[in-house]
Amino acid sequence: MKTIEVKLMALIIGGCSLFSSVLSQDPLMMLNRVDKNMSARSRVFESTMTIHGKRNDRTVQSKTYSEGSNRSFTEYLAPASDKGTKMLKLEGQLWIYSPSADRTIQISGHLLRQSVMGSDLSYEDMMDDRKLTDLYTAVFSGNEKIGDRDTWVLELTAKVNDVAYYKQKIWVDRERFIPLKQELYARSGQLLKRTELSDVQNIQGRWFPTKVLYKDMLKEGNGTEFKMSNIKFDQEIPGYIFTKAALKK
Repeated sequence: MKTIEVKLMALIIGGCSLFSSVLSQDPLMMLNRVDKNMSARSRVFESTMTIHGKRNDRTVQSKTYSEGSNRSFTEYLAPASDKGTKMLKLEGQLWIYSPSADRTIQISGHLLRQSVMGSDLSYEDMMDDRKLTDLYTAVFSGNEKIGDRDTWVLELTAKVNDVAYYKQKIWVDRERFIPLKQELYARSGQLLKRTELSDVQNIQGRWFPTKVLYKDMLKEGNGTEFKMSNIKFDQEIPGYIFTKAALKK
């Protein structure tokens, strides 16, 4: 009986090893697993964004609704100076409502590369929620450890023109299939941004990092910490949320 158990365990370990080996030879399969965790039909969450500036820190709280990769709505809740500011993304276009001016403006073109509220995130970063498999080809480049986690390292190259970063290097957790680190590059090869993803939780059956540290490599300061809470996937969101009329409500 003990012999059978030992053989069974060997088969399980061998199967896991074979699965891991097959994945390491197929970077597209790895990216598909990452997309399944990171993308959703819809998502609702609250967030705290702390901007670690050169002299002081600043924290902004908000609530975001998103549906697919084309529709999202964010309302800023605090501090008082930003409360009521709203952002609406519809089909690649972005509008911002300022309650102090009672005015809605459209952000487009090169303005999308500007910082959001002085953070290390640009409007492009906030807007682009498309799947990696829709944007990039991938090449497996090795194995590394991030802390105590084993990761696969993938090098991604854009296969469409409308991406903010031509190349990416990502470290994928081998067990949970989520990125733990990303480096984002311009076409010239210059490193533009670095992200570190942590506080991984299992939410509705999927692994998801709830904290992201963004660092704009071209900017002074110690980065921007983005923490998400009360995350709900695949929720029914009323259609009026994703309308310009909702900006002034």
